[in-house]
Amino acid sequence: MYPAEPPQVNPLWQCMRPRLEMMEKNSSDLNWNLHHNQCPCLFFLVSAVSMFLNTLTPKFYVALTGTSSLISGLILIFEWWYFRKYGTSFIEQVSVSHLRPLLGGVDSSSPTNPNTSNGEADSNRQSVSECKVWRNPLNLFRGAEYNRYTWVTGREPLTYYDMNLSAQDHQTFFTCDSDHLRPADAIMQKAWRERNPQARISAAHEALELEDCATAYILLAEEEATTIMEAERLFKQALKAGEGCYRRSQQLQHHGTQYEAQHRRDTNVLVYIKRRLAMCSRKLGRTREAVKMMRDLMKEFPLLSMFNIHENLLESLLELQNYADVQAVLAKYDDISLPKSATICYTAALLKARAVSDKFSPEAASRRGLSTAEMNAVEAIHRAVEFNPHVPKYLLEMKSLILPPEHILKRGDSEAIAYAFFHLQHWKRVEGALNLLHCTWEGTFRMIPYPLEKGHLFYPYPICTETADRELLPTVFHEVSVYPKKELPFFILFTAGLCSFTAMLALLTHQFPELMGVFAKAVSTVLHTNTSAPPLWLSWVS
Repeated sequence: MYPAEPPQVNPLWQCMRPRLEMMEKNSSDLNWNLHHNQCPCLFFLVSAVSMFLNTLTPKFYVALTGTSSLISGLILIFEWWYFRKYGTSFIEQVSVSHLRPLLGGVDSSSPTNPNTSNGEADSNRQSVSECKVWRNPLNLFRGAEYNRYTWVTGREPLTYYDMNLSAQDHQTFFTCDSDHLRPADAIMQKAWRERNPQARISAAHEALELEDCATAYILLAEEEATTIMEAERLFKQALKAGEGCYRRSQQLQHHGTQYEAQHRRDTNVLVYIKRRLAMCSRKLGRTREAVKMMRDLMKEFPLLSMFNIHENLLESLLELQNYADVQAVLAKYDDISLPKSATICYTAALLKARAVSDKFSPEAASRRGLSTAEMNAVEAIHRAVEFNPHVPKYLLEMKSLILPPEHILKRGDSEAIAYAFFHLQHWKRVEGALNLLHCTWEGTFRMIPYPLEKGHLFYPYPICTETADRELLPTVFHEVSVYPKKELPFFILFTAGLCSFTAMLALLTHQFPELMGVFAKAVSTVLHTNTSAPPLWLSWVS
């Protein structure tokens, strides 16, 4: 049966021969053929594993499956938290970022063709420009509104990233290279860089002890004033000081680059003060006065479109229900050459919906079809939803509102919050407008099934909005709206399946230990039978 033993007996052969003879005797079907091409080392390994498994108790299997279920459950919880916070799978991100380069993979995000067409380059430039963060034209007052929210709820409505952007804006608009020539401006230049609010307020008071400083009054009105009336009083003092500085720098602006920069700074300060005074009047109920101040400001400084004062004007005109003037402002600013915003697109949709919404009925429209006016209203809604698809859920109160941030990302969730926070009341005032929006807004997504690849009336939806919105919005108590909705990554589904499978095995092993022990031994026997080694190779061992 076995080859003759050599004169010098191999110790390994002497140890393994009784075990091999017993295995051959107990095996019912051993088909040893050379074409199996199996290694005897694998045979010995499987034999040792089989012996080890046969000696295990059911308690071991319970502990094994329970531990596996616990570990996979922890991985699942971490993967789900990471996906909700960052919008991607941690395992997938690590695999793409670290393992793929080691394995020689190519990053699909890097450009592989240097000869990019002009159309693709223009689209890429447009996508980058749409991801630019803008100053919210309707931003609230920190001391009178944001801080009051914090005192009542204990929550911080502004993120560190948002406040840091505001600090950069203040340094850009309210400082210049010649500030060191005036002691008060030199103090305020340092104050705008302070992170501590109390340090900024103390510096503003110190600057006012030296002279009437317009930027010091601005800081106190924004951060120290606890009511809108107090903020308005401080802005009026800032206006008096700012107008004097503006007149003096206007006379000297052509005497050199230094005076030109100083005049530009004084112009920004004056425009900012007048705009905030108009917003104070709007908040205190003097809407007509606010409209007049905004119109005068736009006539006096027509080139300063970066402040987006027309959006403040549109909101005030809607409050007065002066829809003819609203249409006139839209005709001027809803132009193809000007950057769009949710305020312009949704206000245009509101005006067209106003003409038909009071008599609109979805049942009647399905029977007779849409009229020309109704079709125009629906197309305007689709246009607005394509520009910013996050707004309808806030207008229809399907998602809760929070205080708008100081900066917004166009076409993002931050812009949707800022628009709905101020304009929801105007949509409610127009009878049937929200009903028409509710019936038609989802039809937009049938026209643009792949929004990240191709748009309908606008450029493809930028992919950077989610990341920027998570920096601008307080994700601690607000769930950022994501478009298009992302499917669950493969690794989350795989981890969930693994966790469920191991938990089921742990439960079955705990409830039926003997049966699961028999099942484990049967599996080990099958593995042992399928990986046995041919007797012809045993001569090699000897």
